[in-house]
Amino acid sequence: MEKRELGRTGLMVSEICLGTMTFGQQNTEAEGHAQLDMALANGINFIDTAELYSIPPKAETYGATERIIGSWLKARGGRDKIILASKVVGRGTSPWFRPGGEETRLTPRQIRYALEGSLQRLGTDYLDLYQLHWPDRKLGLFGEGGTTFSAVSTADEVPLEETLGVLGDLVAEGKIRHVGLSNETAWGVAKSLACAREGAPRVASIQNAYNLINRTFEIGLAEIALREKVGLLAYSPLAQGYLTGKYLNGARPAGARTTLFDRGQRYQKPGVDDAIKAYHALAHEHGIDPVQLAIAFVTTRPFVTSNIIGATSTEQLATILGASDVQIPPELEAQINAIHQVHSNPAP
Repeated sequence: MEKRELGRTGLMVSEICLGTMTFGQQNTEAEGHAQLDMALANGINFIDTAELYSIPPKAETYGATERIIGSWLKARGGRDKIILASKVVGRGTSPWFRPGGEETRLTPRQIRYALEGSLQRLGTDYLDLYQLHWPDRKLGLFGEGGTTFSAVSTADEVPLEETLGVLGDLVAEGKIRHVGLSNETAWGVAKSLACAREGAPRVASIQNAYNLINRTFEIGLAEIALREKVGLLAYSPLAQGYLTGKYLNGARPAGARTTLFDRGQRYQKPGVDDAIKAYHALAHEHGIDPVQLAIAFVTTRPFVTSNIIGATSTEQLATILGASDVQIPPELEAQINAIHQVHSNPAP
């Protein structure tokens, strides 16, 4: 499997990253361990998690995913053979993340609290990459829509300088090696890079949603990612499973995430089904599994450092891993872009 540099860090990460947010809710500990074993056997050295996980977030499963990864590391060893990434939650009101139900903010005190919890659950004394799961600013996140201008006032925002400052302290203390962003805007990346010129740690990556029906990263952020080497760690390459086609025409298969949790609204917008049908027809025309076409499209973008995939079974994981052999020649690239022109970003 191809390895790519994480930003300017010198760390080489696999082009596919194993996302783990199903561990602890849709997947048992044993199933999580099996996926991790399979990932490493197939050349993946990059594992992504978060204090938030498993998904959907709730008090009784807070930190469950990190604990499962931690028990796997304890059983298998080899911490030095993987690049391990986690995240601290951004601004929010869920009461189980912080003592006393405190609103979550990206303050130095809260970041230290969150990191110590993650390290304990993971059974490690450092993280290779620590990411801000979403900003402290009030933004339309996770497909909610809205605008970055909906809250121009910055009176109650934790300044990025302050947040990145404590992350720099944690780098100096050896608890994290590198810093990343997630669910961030072009302004947020540019501001973070400006902070680095003043002594803050330089962000190495940005983890945003990116897939065939949401290519909004290409508008502004892709150029920053390429020119500044703040590569995309693309999440939801299968659009929460919608690009598999299993939810077409309102279908709700037993055991599927949207069936279980009814959290797929980002991908239930007008035009989504038509776009998915068009990409499926194209995949079949070229004799490619539609799942593997969707994965290969993301992995082959020049601004993508690693494609974060997820599965709820080793059978699904095997299909996704097979996408590494799929090529996107110029003719197919042109046909994908032609569909995109007609069905442009129906699920941003």
